Parts: sequence; structure tokens; C-alpha cells
Amino acid sequence: MGAYVNLTPVVSKFFCSSSHAVLMVRRRPPTVSGGGFVVTDRDQRVVFSVDGCGIIGVSGQLIVRDGDGNAILFIQKKGSVVQALTINNWWKGYLTDYGEPSKPVFSLQDPKPVLCMKGDVRVTVEPKGRKRHWDYEVTGSFVQRSCTIKSRAGHVAAQIGVKGMMAGKDFYQVVVQPGYDQAFVVGVIAILDNIHGESTRC
Repeated sequence: MGAYVNLTPVVSKFFCSSSHAVLMVRRRPPTVSGGGFVVTDRDQRVVFSVDGCGIIGVSGQLIVRDGDGNAILFIQKKGSVVQALTINNWWKGYLTDYGEPSKPVFSLQDPKPVLCMKGDVRVTVEPKGRKRHWDYEVTGSFVQRSCTIKSRAGHVAAQIGVKGMMAGKDFYQVVVQPGYDQAFVVGVIAILDNIHGESTRC
């Protein structure tokens, strides 16, 4: 028997694996497919896809779908007049029920680089605990496709990088460690993509 793997679901334990998962992300051309991106496994099967502004038609909203095209995660940027004066922007991730947002599952803090020199992105899993302010942190450079999603304890949940001759900004690799929620990782990547004005932005 293999070693026991502690599952840490955020979206669902269905998206947690007892072994590490190697995923490939391919951006869709905005002029042809409305932008966003598709995520495949080692066998080139589509396991996730992300719709952004080009498909949804609304800025600041993202939808993560499973391999069958079902919406599993709705992500929305928190916006207000006051927000422009604050240090941080916030994104909220919700489970979907019949295609509509229902239960909140995580929030992501997007520091404005002008006001925050460090620039690390922090994610809080719902419900928020009284003694903690974040659960995951994204370090490194998403733009350069060289970053890591780590838990508060310092454990690596996923690594984003480039591998192979065809790899680059439009085609890159994500390695999700055993036990971690792959749908959650894809949701975080979708937000990073939008923050940096890439495939999910109009």
C-alpha cells in the first residue's frame, strides 16, 4: 500500500490526488476563442478550462470549468470607489450551484506594487480563522512563469514553470503536489493571469 496522503480540498476533494499532477496550461487566442486558457493532463485530456472577459463579457469575472465544461468555480474582483484608495484589491472565489455563485471558498489579496514593495500574493481559505490572516502565498514571478504556491506552513502546493521547446508564456507547466486541490490552484492561476493583463482580460 502507498503512503497516506493528507487531502486539503478547497473546491472539492474530487480535485485532490494522492500523487503529484503535471498539468499543462495553454492560452486560447482572444480573437478566435475569446481568450482564457485550457488545462490538460499528461495524456492531453482537458481537465480544466478558464473563461475570462472575452467570453463572459464582463471585466473582473472568471469562471473555472471542469473537463466536462461544467462551471465549478466563479471568481469575482471586489470593486468599489473606496477600493482605489486602498493598498489591496481582493478577489473572491465561490463554488457554483446550477451555474450561479453560491458558497465562498477563498479570497485572494492582490497587493498594488506601487504601494507594497514586496508584492507577494496571499490567499485565505474560507471560513477565515481568528488567528490567521492567510493560508497560501504565491512567491516568485508569474509573468516569467517562475512562481510557487506555498501553504502558510511553507509546504509547496504547486509550482508554475516552463519546460520543453514549445514552452513559454502561452504554454507552460503546473506541478501540483499530492493532496492539494488542483481546481483551487487553477483558480489562483486564473486570477494571476487577469492581474497581469493576460489571456483572461479584454
